[in-house]
Amino acid sequence: MKMPTHLKYTPSHEWIAVEPDGTMKIGITDFAQQQLGDIVFLELPKVGAHYAVSAVCGVIESVKAVSDLYMPLAGSVLAINDDVAKKPEQVNTDPYGAWMFRFKPDHAADAGTLLDAAAYEREAHE
Repeated sequence: MKMPTHLKYTPSHEWIAVEPDGTMKIGITDFAQQQLGDIVFLELPKVGAHYAVSAVCGVIESVKAVSDLYMPLAGSVLAINDDVAKKPEQVNTDPYGAWMFRFKPDHAADAGTLLDAAAYEREAHE
């Protein structure tokens, strides 16, 4: 299972890339896409929408199941990845390259509550 060490993670299997400007990109982990199987549809959040931490902000549909996408930190959606929305199978071939949306957290310091790769790996295997 691939797990880039420069990313942050959530217990619900999202990865978060903190950008130099303080915004964050989000996608799902390699572990999550393996569990879901072939992803066939993504419902991504609306640009401009604000979500509380852990709020459902999207849906991932695969041949096996439908799963919710959770907001890792409270914040506002700045952009969605239209390319991955149109070709959701990219998540299966490159889960860490196929970001789903970018958001601005309400409080940048909250990024400290996210898991690093080692902590996520321990949680994912419990």
